[in-house]
Amino acid sequence: MRLLLDIAIAIIIATGLGFFSAWYAIDRGFVFGRVSVSGWTAWPNAGSQSADPYSIAMLARTGEVPLGAGEGMAFTAETDKTGHPLLGRCDYRVSGQTPSARLWTLTAYDLAGHLMTNAAHRQAFHSRELLRRADGGFDITLSTSVKPGNWLPIAPVDRFKLVLRLYDTPVTTASQIAGLTMPEIIPERCG
Repeated sequence: MRLLLDIAIAIIIATGLGFFSAWYAIDRGFVFGRVSVSGWTAWPNAGSQSADPYSIAMLARTGEVPLGAGEGMAFTAETDKTGHPLLGRCDYRVSGQTPSARLWTLTAYDLAGHLMTNAAHRQAFHSRELLRRADGGFDITLSTSVKPGNWLPIAPVDRFKLVLRLYDTPVTTASQIAGLTMPEIIPERCG
């Protein structure tokens, strides 16, 4: 009788841990296959046939459609160059160059993954509308107040994230991502 009770307890614990770990993986999103470079994170397999089951379940739950393996790559940043979280009350400068791509977009989202509303009705920049420096690099200012040049307005939310999508890029695998030069997110003013 004691043996059956021990087996029943073990099954209950294993089932509970299994459900909790599956919920945690789906709730946190893209737990497996993450590759990070210079504060930007990508999941190269998210839109491919080799995506892990947790990523597939998370995508089904949220309705998000990742870029397919042949379409491009998406990078997410939730911290600045110094490792601090991106805060809606601060100004930032995204500076540098992006990896090779036919087109890229930089979009600001709140942490729930929603586009941020703002008075300018602008949520993103793309590579073809950007003012560039003589060396081909760029500076994009993120701020709640109007700024000259490349200005991407953000809402005064607690925290936010940036998504850099590279379309039609030769960057497709984790080994290629590791050596990339990514733009820096430089904190400027915090109020």
